[in-house]
Amino acid sequence: MATPVSESTVGTADLETVRELAQQLRVDSVRSSTSAGSGHPTSSMSAADVLAVLVARHLRYDWDNPADPANDHLIFSKGHASPLIYSIFKAVGVVGDDELINGYRRFGERLQGHPTPVLPWVDVATGSLGQGLPDGVGVALAGKYLDKVPYRVWVICGDSEMAEGSVWEALDKASYYNLSNLIAIVDVNRLGQRGPTELGWDLDTYARRVESFGARAVVVDGHDIAAIDAVLADAEDVTRPTVILARTRKGEGFSETADVEGWHGKPFPADMADRAIAELGGLRDLRVRGPVPPADLPRPAPVERPVITLPTYDLGAKVATRRAYGQALAALGARTDVVALDAEVSNSTYSEDFAKIYPDRFFEIFIAEQQLVAAAVGLSVRGYVPFASTFAAFFSRAYDFIRMAAISQADIRMSGSHAGVEIGADGPSQMALEDIAMMRAVGGSTVLYPSDATSAAKLVEAMADLPGVSYLRTTRGAYPVLYGPDEPFAPGGSKVLRRSNADTVTLIGAGVTLHESLAAADTLVAEGIAARVIDLYSVKPVDAATLADAAQATGGRIVVTEDHYPEGGLASAVLEALSDGGVPLSVRHLAVRSLPGSGTSQELLDAAGISARHIVEAARDLLR
Repeated sequence: MATPVSESTVGTADLETVRELAQQLRVDSVRSSTSAGSGHPTSSMSAADVLAVLVARHLRYDWDNPADPANDHLIFSKGHASPLIYSIFKAVGVVGDDELINGYRRFGERLQGHPTPVLPWVDVATGSLGQGLPDGVGVALAGKYLDKVPYRVWVICGDSEMAEGSVWEALDKASYYNLSNLIAIVDVNRLGQRGPTELGWDLDTYARRVESFGARAVVVDGHDIAAIDAVLADAEDVTRPTVILARTRKGEGFSETADVEGWHGKPFPADMADRAIAELGGLRDLRVRGPVPPADLPRPAPVERPVITLPTYDLGAKVATRRAYGQALAALGARTDVVALDAEVSNSTYSEDFAKIYPDRFFEIFIAEQQLVAAAVGLSVRGYVPFASTFAAFFSRAYDFIRMAAISQADIRMSGSHAGVEIGADGPSQMALEDIAMMRAVGGSTVLYPSDATSAAKLVEAMADLPGVSYLRTTRGAYPVLYGPDEPFAPGGSKVLRRSNADTVTLIGAGVTLHESLAAADTLVAEGIAARVIDLYSVKPVDAATLADAAQATGGRIVVTEDHYPEGGLASAVLEALSDGGVPLSVRHLAVRSLPGSGTSQELLDAAGISARHIVEAARDLLR
């Protein structure tokens, strides 16, 4: 094995050094994956030349200060090629060789199988293909319209993920917003996991598709260092995003794997790795850093966080929680870090209230819910507080993006309106009946379901400072205000609206079913039956202490009513909380158990068995 070549370059490396760097990246990708016994060396080898030129000569990044708001952003959408990005981290000197070789894909180590923000130089978690470019749109929106700092957002894509519709949603929105600071580099190496990709090396078709979405397409030989350098030097277009289509060969640099099928996701055996390293010219120990952001580049203005004055509501006034969401969001807009996004339904979610006052911090994403969530993630990368809203049912389209947001440790807030059969005549395609289960399943998430305007406004304010993924479920119809303006609300809490020492049954609801539970309690008290009523406005985390107290007080007799399918919703949260409580439970769970149709809200609630009269019947049954 050759003696390692050692050299250190800071600033702009010459092209010969870049060629050596590219070979080092290939060698280290082979070494790390072989040592780990897993990984994607050939997917890393194809993009090594492009990444070497980018990092050594064009990426403006202070590796010792990754939080510098003037830094460019590098998003590695083809996250399976993690040996390459980690080899880059070694080359710039922020990761040591021992960590690269002995820490890659090992338990408890930072260099995971796909990059995550555990590493300070990684903005978002990648590996679920088709998400890096949509996330990059959010970062680029922040740069152009909010930070107003001329950093570039470079996104490295694989050609297989160009079959994902989310990539084209991203290009469409990037073109709509004239994101000239967004540059995607597609590693067109022809081979996917099981064989050739959809388009192979048909660069002309790729280019036509890119141009049809309003972006500039540039084709380059992905192994010609000088040609890559020239293309990257001219990467920024003054009016639109750029997509660089780099024709490469998977496994490039090693004759046994270059453009050979069957090597996707397979590390080389030790003897084969030795042959590859020898053919690549042996070990190197180059330390190469490219340019850093000039000190005179503008930085974002400090965030203004004045005291927020929330809207208030008269007791008994009928106000929809979706209306209160919009009004509270508009009030929060006094904070200059709060940003709103919507999927072309802002006149129904009422995020339009924010847009009218703060149009420079409102982004219309149109009917593209994956991009809606991804843009929120990208904005959160830059420290903004994004609220994304659409009909609750349509967040299901973006569930993988929501899941990945949690893995990215992103702080994003979502508001889903028009939940449940309560919405009425629109029918089941518009009725979110799975959303609570969906959002509860997201790691570290917060799920809130207010029943009146006051609680909705207070919870919107609380969401602004919540870490992780949070979700607010709002109701279409207007219902009476239950709480005065001084009533506190916080995630993890609940409210007991009816309580006495004679309570014999507990009624639990949220949203519309809380109002139905209150009506049921009125009927029961007229019959001499005292019922405790709990507003379970925080579904995750749930108020286990209040639930346990109610179960103890009412002999374990509980009726949970929810405008949701039975799986994963309110009752699941309640029963999980009470599973170790030591109180024998007798539970009646009222939920939507068959496919609904059209009708009035009351007709549909009654047909689903979740109206007041069904709650009364369930309570009576428990007391027989």
